[in-house]
Amino acid sequence: MTTAIDLSAPEFWGLPLAERRDAFAGLRSLPQPPFFADPDVPFASSGPGYYALVRHADVVEASRNPDVFCSGKGATSIVDLPVEFNEYFGSMINMDDPRHARLRRIVSRAFTPRMIRKFEDDVQQAAVRIVDDLLEMGPCDFVERVAARLPLTIICQMMGIPDSSYAMVLHDTNVILSGNDPDIISENADEAVGQILTAGAELAALVTDLCAARLQEPRDDLITALATANIDGEQLTSAELASFFILLVVAGNETTRNAISHALILLTEHPEQRALLTGDLEARLGGAVEEIVRHASPVMFMRRTLTRDYAMNGQDYREGDKVALFYWSANYDESVFADPDQFDITRSPNPHVGFGAAGPHFCLGAHLARREISVALRELLGRVPDIRTAGPPDRLLSSFINGIKHLDCDFSR
Repeated sequence: MTTAIDLSAPEFWGLPLAERRDAFAGLRSLPQPPFFADPDVPFASSGPGYYALVRHADVVEASRNPDVFCSGKGATSIVDLPVEFNEYFGSMINMDDPRHARLRRIVSRAFTPRMIRKFEDDVQQAAVRIVDDLLEMGPCDFVERVAARLPLTIICQMMGIPDSSYAMVLHDTNVILSGNDPDIISENADEAVGQILTAGAELAALVTDLCAARLQEPRDDLITALATANIDGEQLTSAELASFFILLVVAGNETTRNAISHALILLTEHPEQRALLTGDLEARLGGAVEEIVRHASPVMFMRRTLTRDYAMNGQDYREGDKVALFYWSANYDESVFADPDQFDITRSPNPHVGFGAAGPHFCLGAHLARREISVALRELLGRVPDIRTAGPPDRLLSSFINGIKHLDCDFSR
């Protein structure tokens, strides 16, 4: 079923947030998933189009059936990108079993309980330093000084990346997930592709050099664990390690950064929810984090491709059909969430798909992201209780990431 709304047009993603939410509500009211033409993307192979899965039930079922809804033909782009491009920038996100299971098994084994405890301690220490600096500096760009800084610091500490490389890592991750935003990437298609490839190459070179150094002199960091992980005789190749690193710094930085940015906006716009949260912070913090992730949906979609004919919730799909799982829309599905536009930190149950739905591609970093958001909110609300936004957010022009580029904040000192 086609519709007058064009999800493939950059102009749609530049509309105010409320208008886009209303548009998706209209799509959910249709009897069947709407069908759209492929977006116009440089050096990509466009096809006949794709179905937009905008209902919670469709997103969940597709996620639970990876044998039917595969990721190997590309998950992070609706159009068909070159295979090498998909794997270079998407790692296991753009893989199916058995390759996906093998890579996830090796990577998961590197995250030992001891290492996870260390990461959790690092998050707390980093958050304290960031809030110390915030109080010393005063009102500023919240994204730059807080929301982007915390996850970037943790990812770099995890991997053993030196402080001198932080700025490059931040710049390169912004470029890779720039969408159509002219503030970050060239409007010339050839130049944009070059910028993305250069960013990926810089990150790959960084981790390749670090990996070689750690093999000579191991340290207590994730890069050493990944480089030396050996599961039943299987190890990561240098290409797999570089690709996973790109995924880790991009996904681990951008997703958490945007959730924290959205948190400040939501707590400013809903003072009654802020008061509820601060009234019993420890009891309500977990629920607040889940509601922030639902409301923000930092990653707005992932794509799947049908491996065979399949009927789902009244719609017949054919082998080769492409579907986009719109997590953002599913998280506002009226059949699942009462008053979905309402920000409610006590919402229970809250079966959001902000980290993806249950299945083999559920976000590997969900635990760390929840930890970072929780610690950030605890430090901010405990030590800067009146922090608030001081103007509208500068939103990223992207159909993939619900991003905030800049957000002025204010508070009493």
